[in-house]
Amino acid sequence: MFDVIISALGHVLTFPVIFAMVIGVAGGICIGALPGLTATLGIAVLIPVTFSLEPLMGLGMIAGIYQGAMYGGAIPAVLLRIPGTPAAIATTFDGYPMAQRGEAAYALRVALVSSSIGGVVSALVLMTLAPPLARFALSFGPAEYFMLAVFGLASISVLLGDDPVKGMLSACFGLFIGVVGIDPTSGHERYTFDSMHLLSGFDMVVLLTGLYAIPPALIMAEQAVKHGASGDLLVLNRSRIRLRDWLMFWKTWTRASIIGCIVGIIPGAGGNIAAFLAWNEEKRSSRNPQDFGKGEPRGLAAAECANNGDSSTALIPALTLGVPGNAVSAVILGGLLVHGMQPGPGLFRENPDVIYGFMLQMLLTAGIMFVLGRFGARLFIQVLRVPPVLLTTMLVPMTFIGAYAIQNSVFDIWMCLAFGIIGYAMEKLDIPVAPAVLAVILGPMAEVNLRRGLLIHKNDYMFIVERPISLVIVLLTVLVLVFPLIRLVRKRRSRPPVMTEAEQTRQ
Repeated sequence: MFDVIISALGHVLTFPVIFAMVIGVAGGICIGALPGLTATLGIAVLIPVTFSLEPLMGLGMIAGIYQGAMYGGAIPAVLLRIPGTPAAIATTFDGYPMAQRGEAAYALRVALVSSSIGGVVSALVLMTLAPPLARFALSFGPAEYFMLAVFGLASISVLLGDDPVKGMLSACFGLFIGVVGIDPTSGHERYTFDSMHLLSGFDMVVLLTGLYAIPPALIMAEQAVKHGASGDLLVLNRSRIRLRDWLMFWKTWTRASIIGCIVGIIPGAGGNIAAFLAWNEEKRSSRNPQDFGKGEPRGLAAAECANNGDSSTALIPALTLGVPGNAVSAVILGGLLVHGMQPGPGLFRENPDVIYGFMLQMLLTAGIMFVLGRFGARLFIQVLRVPPVLLTTMLVPMTFIGAYAIQNSVFDIWMCLAFGIIGYAMEKLDIPVAPAVLAVILGPMAEVNLRRGLLIHKNDYMFIVERPISLVIVLLTVLVLVFPLIRLVRKRRSRPPVMTEAEQTRQ
């Protein structure tokens, strides 16, 4: 493995690839700093642009946007109490009170250093765990892959969002989208309505850009905010921080990095959950828990370190097993597919330079993020002054141009618009979009492996539980599905009993 990493490093440390990473990080910070825009949206819009680039250049920009956006969300969270990304919600707890005390520059510096440390640790864990897991995955058969797909769908549908029913509804929509096209086993057409454009199914990039890029633009247009943040709110006072001031954070960074890495590996979790857990754990272990939520730097450091500690480790199941654990990793898998690479254990054997190069890029972009954030903080915060209405007029044309550029097809533009409207309706109905996207990726994987297993075992469905690994995954899937029911029962038991009018009168 060490030889492959050295070989990949030679491909990564070239001027075009480094330049692509720098541009990606700078763009990611700007995207994260703009409320309403997320890393998922930025990568979805970027994927069509990277189609004509070399794989490592395109993946370098994707890695840069991912890392940069995770930190960029802290900028409006600290200055305006508006989380730039969902993962930055916990950052507002202590970041904004620090800014109110006149410590905005100090708060942004703590967020930057913590984000960089979390990103570096997460990338190192990715490089350490992914190769052995990929070798282990080579022993998987149809039963294991089928259950992995089912487990990924169940966990992301049930654990993402407050309503498991809406999550399952979104997943069912994605499963339907995934079966459109030619049946991979029989060769028959399915739901193509005699259209030549649908024979190969819906293009993944068109689906991603439609569901993730257009709804935020429509929501911003609906709000019609014509003015950005006031320049007075974005003034930073210079502050010097001594080395001993940083040493007090090392325990915080250690705990938060571990929490972020563990949460990242779990399908259905994400940076926001990691940040909440790390902030809560830091408060619990503190001698002065009453200071948290009132401008405690350790609370800010824990939240930012954990949400970046989640970033690279979330890619471990995606790259090694082809099972994306969250929306961002699903979009990155789409980027790999665009460049002709099939995610899974074979990826490490067939494209070692590219995949190890991408893992190195996740590590290097964490360092680039620190450099750009350190010297460009005053520049990046000015992005908050851009009126949202102007962003809308930029996002929609870019999305349509990207959709058209994939196959030079006007049909893809209409499909992108249709998925955008569907995504907008899902946002309004509070139906999570991520389960639908993951179902489009995991649905065909589950179908192909189930039918392959049934052919091998002569239509005996018990092949799913015959092998120990698939049996363990079955049990995990059952636990994931039962967990919301247990939570619902506990919630009902904790409610106070409703008193009748007669009982109220007696009291």
